[in-house]
Order: sequence, then C-alpha cells, then structure tokens
Amino acid sequence: MRTVILPLARACLLALALLPLGCLDQPQPALRVGTNVWPGYEPLYLARETGLLRSGEARLIEYPSATEVLRGFRNHSIDAAALTFDEVMLLAQDDVDCAVVLVMDLSAGGDVILGRPGLDSMADLRGRRVGLERTALGAFFLNRALQECGMVDAEITAVDLQVHEHARAFREGEVDAVVTFDPVRSELLAEGAELLFDSSRIPGEIVDVLVVHGEVLRQRRPAVRRLVQQWFRALEWMAQEPDQASGLIAPRLKLAPEEVLQAYDGLVLPDLEQNRRLLGGETPELMVSGRRLAGFLLTADLLQRPVEVLPLLDPGCLGQEQP
Repeated sequence: MRTVILPLARACLLALALLPLGCLDQPQPALRVGTNVWPGYEPLYLARETGLLRSGEARLIEYPSATEVLRGFRNHSIDAAALTFDEVMLLAQDDVDCAVVLVMDLSAGGDVILGRPGLDSMADLRGRRVGLERTALGAFFLNRALQECGMVDAEITAVDLQVHEHARAFREGEVDAVVTFDPVRSELLAEGAELLFDSSRIPGEIVDVLVVHGEVLRQRRPAVRRLVQQWFRALEWMAQEPDQASGLIAPRLKLAPEEVLQAYDGLVLPDLEQNRRLLGGETPELMVSGRRLAGFLLTADLLQRPVEVLPLLDPGCLGQEQP
C-alpha cells in the first residue's frame, strides 16, 4: 500500500526535518583573551598547556605590550584582557563597559626600576633618561617611586618605550634606567643592572586583574566562569608541581626554570578565598585600595576624571554575586 502525503502534511514534515538546523544551539566561539608576557599571567597558558583549558573554550592572544592589549580591548578584538587595575581605570574613565572578574596577582617586587652600573639609588636618576611604557602601568609605577623617594617627574626625562624595547634600549645606552618586569628584569639584573626600586615598597598597589567586556559577561557568564575555574585549577597544579610548572613556563618567558621560580618570589597569586575578599562582600578589599589608587592617579594627572571603583568589581564568576 502506497503512503500518500498530502500537501499540508508534506509541509509539516519538511518543517520538522529542518527544525534541528534552526533550533539547535550554535556552538559559542572561544573567548578571546589578550595578555602580554608577564609571570603573573602564565597560569592561563599553563591551563592551556596541561589541557585544563580546551582550545574551544578560550583562545589566548599574546600582545607585545600592555599598550597593545589595551588597544585590542578597546577595539573589541578581544573579549577579555589581563591588565593592571590602574589600566582598567583608564578604560572606565572613557566609559568602556567592563568588569573585573578575577585578581590574578599582586606585585610584591616583580615590577622594578633598574639603573646602569654606578647608579646606586633613585636620587642618582636626577637629570637622567628613564625608559618606560607611559600608556600603561609604567607611568603609575614611576610616579609612585619618585614620590616615595621625595622626587618629582621634572627631575628625570621620561622616554616612552614599549616593553619589548626595554632591554635593547638599556643595553644600547638610549636610557640610563628602565621601568620594567620579568623576563627583562631577570635578564638585565644578570647583566649587572642595579635595582633602584621595586614594587615591594608600595605593597598592594600594583594589582593584575582579568577584565571582561560587560556585554560578553552578560551574554556568556558561564564561559567566563569556567575560564576563572580553570585558572584556579592551574594555580593548584603549580603549587603541587612547581618544578614541572616552571619547566613549562621557562620557554615562554625565555628564562631558565630556576629564574622562573625566583620571578614568582616577587608575586602574590591570590587563591579563590582571597579573590572573594578582594572582589566581593560588603567592603571588597580591592574597592578600598582601588579608591586610594584612583585618588593618586587623579592627583598625578594620570586620570582625567574620577572613577567609581565598586561598579567595576564582579565576583559572580567566583561563586559570589555582587553585594
């Protein structure tokens, strides 16, 4: 017996056949996460190398400098960025919709000002040329160092250099000192550079964070939450297998494994509970320190208008929503 399909039935069958194509959830593209080279960001790359973070979940994009990371974030070339908190404030003052979802590290000696042999203190930089990345953390760090040492900007000549230019400019005598961090820090110290100032003298003021576009966070919070979860799993693995972790990190930083371990002596990598205190609760710790930071940036003309800190903090991906 032949089956007869009437026109209406035929249309219904065709619609049912096509339904999965239109109604199945389309796979989300990988989150695009931008960083520059810095030991505090390496757990992201460890999560990728160890398989904790799958390629379909996040695509890590390495830029030559924080300036380029900022530009990529502003241009929406990336969904998330590893930046210092003062750099996030630059975004906020320009009304860039963004949120800090993770504190990656606190610099406790990792950021440095290095001088030529024979320069023994910050005071010796008077009248000298100092290289730094002026559009990113460098301007803030140099300003704070000068303030701590009773000096002012006019006493030195600032030379704008992106981080990949630091070592070359120092070696070739273009500058007398450089505001930098690892791997350049370890390279130049090994070559005889003098340590004039480091971030341990301004504890808690240099904070690296993961910042996400507001629209991305609203639309793809589960994906961002998984990225954050894998970050903490990578931290746990680093703590359990420091030698193996340093061996994986060393080629990317172009340092020996033992130098990698030394680099982490100048960093604090907050765990989950510390992150919850920094970003969440009635009085987030980062809100308190961030307000001091914003005040300093305004006074130093590094910010052009006040920035509200609390709206920038979103602990939701830590399993704790905003208060």
